[in-house]
Amino acid sequence: MSTNGIFITAELTGPVGAQVRDLQRRFDPKMANELPPHITVLGSSGAGPISPDTPLAVLRAALEPVAAESAPLHLAFLPPLRFLGREIVVLPIDPHGPIRALHERLKTAGLSSAIARYPFTPHCTLNFYPTLTPTTLRALLAVRVTEPFVIDTIRVYHTRAPQAPTHLFDLTLTGGR
Repeated sequence: MSTNGIFITAELTGPVGAQVRDLQRRFDPKMANELPPHITVLGSSGAGPISPDTPLAVLRAALEPVAAESAPLHLAFLPPLRFLGREIVVLPIDPHGPIRALHERLKTAGLSSAIARYPFTPHCTLNFYPTLTPTTLRALLAVRVTEPFVIDTIRVYHTRAPQAPTHLFDLTLTGGR
């Protein structure tokens, strides 16, 4: 699949990031070697990727106020699920809380983006490339990541699949401080 656009992610750090990284290495080593465990906040669901020809200065000027007004997010994963009709198992997040508020602020920041193919479904992907066997599917669906975690930084990437994404910049969520 060919993708060319700007995505906004939030990397998982601390114990939860380490736990998810271990799960990704176990179930999908290829994916685990591409990027750290993360949640895509904008670019894959709810809103498509931001136009790849957006000048960096325009991108930064639109996103900095969003980060400045957004407080760090205190989140927890729900039990894993398999995307309907796909070979992908994810750790979902409740889409109606602070992650949605951040997504909506980013989505309405005045940047041109593609139309999303899916409704907003914030998640961290556990496997992407391998075909699921019944045994692997059972093992993935049995996983539990119960520790809450904090997202306090968003990362902006230009993705030109199948090439590796290019990291453009990070923004710290400083609202409420």
